[in-house]
Amino acid sequence: MSEKEMSFEEKIERAKKILERLMDPEITLAESVKAYEEGIKELSEATKLLEEAKLKINEIKAS
Repeated sequence: MSEKEMSFEEKIERAKKILERLMDPEITLAESVKAYEEGIKELSEATKLLEEAKLKINEIKAS
């Protein structure tokens, strides 16, 4: 499944796994920066999906 096809729930779960990796005391600075970037990207995409869902709900209510 491509990243574009991931559901909101899958993106949140992926962000949680990234957070767990960031909490590992053995992680290097370079790895933590990369993981942080990935986590922010996942959360941003999840937020976009949530906003799209809100718009759809508002359209339904307005009908």
